[in-house]
Amino acid sequence: MKTYFRILHYVNPYWKHLTVSVICTILYALLNGASIYLSIPLLDTLFQQAGVGVESIGRMSPEINTNASGWISNFVNEITNFFKGLIFSGTTSEVLFKICTLILIAFLGKNIFGYMQAYFLAYVEQGVIRDLRNKAYNHLHKLPMSYFKNEKTGNLISRITNDVNVVQSSVSAVFLNMIREPLTIIVFIGIAISISWKLTLFSIAVLPFSLIVISYIGLVLRKQSGLLQEKMADITTTLHETITGVKIVKAFGMEEYENKKFFSETFKFFKLVLKITRIRNISSPITEFLSVTVGVLIIYYGAQLVVVDKTITAGEFITFLLAIFQIMPPVKELSTVNNRIQESSAAADRIFQIIDTEPIIKDTEKSIFFTDFKNSIVFENVSFMYEDSTELVLDNINLEVKKGNIVAFVGGSGAGKTTLVDMVPRFFDPTSGKILLDDIDIKTIKINDLRKLMGIVTQETVLFNETVRSNIAYGFDDYPEEQIIEAAKAANAHNFIIELPKGYDTIIGEKGTKLSGGQRQRISIARALLKNPPIMIFDEATSALDNESEVLVQEAIERLMHDRTTLVIAHRLSTIRNSDRIIVLDKGKIVQDGKHDKLLSEENGIYRKLYELQFRA
Repeated sequence: MKTYFRILHYVNPYWKHLTVSVICTILYALLNGASIYLSIPLLDTLFQQAGVGVESIGRMSPEINTNASGWISNFVNEITNFFKGLIFSGTTSEVLFKICTLILIAFLGKNIFGYMQAYFLAYVEQGVIRDLRNKAYNHLHKLPMSYFKNEKTGNLISRITNDVNVVQSSVSAVFLNMIREPLTIIVFIGIAISISWKLTLFSIAVLPFSLIVISYIGLVLRKQSGLLQEKMADITTTLHETITGVKIVKAFGMEEYENKKFFSETFKFFKLVLKITRIRNISSPITEFLSVTVGVLIIYYGAQLVVVDKTITAGEFITFLLAIFQIMPPVKELSTVNNRIQESSAAADRIFQIIDTEPIIKDTEKSIFFTDFKNSIVFENVSFMYEDSTELVLDNINLEVKKGNIVAFVGGSGAGKTTLVDMVPRFFDPTSGKILLDDIDIKTIKINDLRKLMGIVTQETVLFNETVRSNIAYGFDDYPEEQIIEAAKAANAHNFIIELPKGYDTIIGEKGTKLSGGQRQRISIARALLKNPPIMIFDEATSALDNESEVLVQEAIERLMHDRTTLVIAHRLSTIRNSDRIIVLDKGKIVQDGKHDKLLSEENGIYRKLYELQFRA
């Protein structure tokens, strides 16, 4: 229940709406009982007119059972007498008109308050779901890059979409079922007791048996529900991978292979859903059967009281049956509450796993503001290894990058180039050593301030399914048009943008799929130019482009690098010949450091080997 109480914590901001919903729920239950209770005088009046054994109109309303005593008896008798005086004055037609009018009013009020209760509870439910989803999504942005390397994208999407929806039912389970249904039960049990306490005992005899069975079912259901959410996450992951990799799937003719994989996941989900449905639904028929069994006994025993003992009237007995059978639906509904809570708790556990993941890269109370980069970036004895590894990716790196310099990083695959550069914006933190910005450890600088100083252009261009304008002015709604166009021109992007169907207002598709690779890269450069950061990071920004696109992109990059401190990761060595320094990495260590000509002159150097491999033709 710890998880469930944590879910309820999200209800606090909506206490006003919840209060209104609870009040409406109480009024609904009372009017629901009144609508049934009014059937006693109605039925007794009709039976009297038909000659059924009722001696006087005063017997139309039930007296409290003589076995009851004390203040309860006096209180109920006072209410009964007042009710008689109000309703049973006048002719039989007038009495019937009053009773029917009251029944109509009771049903009207019941439905009005039922509607209001449902609306305000829905407001609370949807508010809780929104807040929970927003918190999980917001927390995702605080988690380090290493977290996303270890988690499946589809799994994360499933938690924030499917799992959150499952949690929704748990809110109504408490504030609707746990309030309305018990109130309804109390009201109708009160009506039943006022008619015959002996008959009432039969109706509640079944509850202990039901609760034992239902509690066991709920525990089994929680475990199965958790497995169900995991299977849905697997389906989402498979779907996400297939859609994002559709080009490769088609190129290799793997449609049937992917179909089999997806069908396998959906079949597992299908089997699990059936199992959960079987478990979930078994509690309801069990409860109903036990209730009907008691109902049959009530009918038999009650008929004896009417026909043989004559201690209650036929109208009272019919109303008693109505009251008892009105109790059965809320009892059945309550029997599912535990199941719903268990299902919601299982789903919430998966959501809270995200929220409870402590970001290892975060601001502290002592973090400082930093807005102006002046001197240098320094790596002091920096080493790094991933959490699930014992092998160093970077080994004792010492390096100074002065303001305004262009420093390129080259080396074979897995040499540690990207990891080294990713530490500057704190996508990762060193396992040992530190990185200084103007002699200040970047761990002490507010992360938002640190990253505002940097623009990043990567090989895998990240664009959004929005307009060209929105992608260039990412994060700004009202950026001046002329500055967006100026950035696009500097990135060699303006000419192709104005040829698009709607120019700068053209939607470019998910990940910019409506554009070529070179066009996407120039949009991302325009985005970096508009940000105008003092530090630029290029991660193999031209390695995937054709020669014509590379020329245009390289021109844009050179404009972007002007008067900026630039860190470049490059596979194409032709793009870094004019760098102030070239750092050659091998197995996480710096093995060469210098300009292009110097490194090329070292016969046994790694840089020369890489260069000759690229230009040996």
